[in-house]
Amino acid sequence: MNNKSLNQLAWKKLKEDKLAFSSLIFIFCCVLIAVFAPIISPDGSKNANKMHIELATIKPLSKIIFIESQNQIAEESSIIEKLIFGTPSKVTRIPISSFEKTESGLMYSPFESEIEKKYSGDYKIVEHTFWFGTDKYGRDLLSRIILGTRISLSVGFIAVIISLIIGITLGLIAGYFRKKTDDIIMWFVNVIWSIPTLLMVIAITLALGKGFWQVFVAVGLTMWVEVARIVRGQVLLIRELEYVEAGKALAFKSFRIIFKHILPNVIGPVIVISAANFAAAILIEAGLSFLGIGAQPPMPSWGGMIKDHYAYIIMDRAYLAIIPGMAIMSLVLAFMLLGNGLRDAFDTRN
Repeated sequence: MNNKSLNQLAWKKLKEDKLAFSSLIFIFCCVLIAVFAPIISPDGSKNANKMHIELATIKPLSKIIFIESQNQIAEESSIIEKLIFGTPSKVTRIPISSFEKTESGLMYSPFESEIEKKYSGDYKIVEHTFWFGTDKYGRDLLSRIILGTRISLSVGFIAVIISLIIGITLGLIAGYFRKKTDDIIMWFVNVIWSIPTLLMVIAITLALGKGFWQVFVAVGLTMWVEVARIVRGQVLLIRELEYVEAGKALAFKSFRIIFKHILPNVIGPVIVISAANFAAAILIEAGLSFLGIGAQPPMPSWGGMIKDHYAYIIMDRAYLAIIPGMAIMSLVLAFMLLGNGLRDAFDTRN
């Protein structure tokens, strides 16, 4: 049975696992949300950072009336810029409690104020629903949650790629050449393995500096160890098989045997561990942002949102910390369920 038929069998088994397949669909939807986040967010500005301090911590499903006027200084953005960075706001909004149209202009009361003011100029009265409410700075929480999906998935993706490059390379070399090469690499792996993950991530982050891109590197450099150990174990088994011995007898170069004959046969376990590492990367990023050394404000990180609002848990605004916490939990759970499903799908004994 060739690799293609094995992959087809694994895909069939994965589809039969309802939990794992549902998790895969959920992750795919999250990826789409992350890609098109600035377009589908109610607040399409950069980092969903449009503030209305007077609207701080309003409850979910609140409907607010705004006076909306055109912003003359707004610049046009290309489609790529809108997709990546968001759209500069083309309107200026003033939240109000009530209004009355008169012959001399518009009389209105600012939000939660009884003082009447007059507004002159072109305007439009609009009503906006804050589905998840607003944070303590008056920013739309739903928009921040949507953009936070992009932060979590991008950190997980890049960190896993970095860990795979390092872990697969070292695991293949250690498992195939063995002897002193294996001893040196495994000594290094054991040293890194003995250091607590979060402690190492914090140390690397402090060395590289705080920021979004530094989190990629910091998380990726701490997650390759498990990949290397698993790949090495698989290679130690595969290198004794007949087709590898045949390649050596035919004087194939070690590079060809490793990457053309051995590597394709260790992809299954690597995919399974990558799903688990993806979940771990999301948790680590959230933890770093909660500690203040991850993605920096005003970048919307789920961990950062919990940090900003965890004190509200004892008040009637607990949802400000619970909603991003549920987002982290759901995405991590989806990756763990997918990892379990992939493990079962690639298990040839079933």
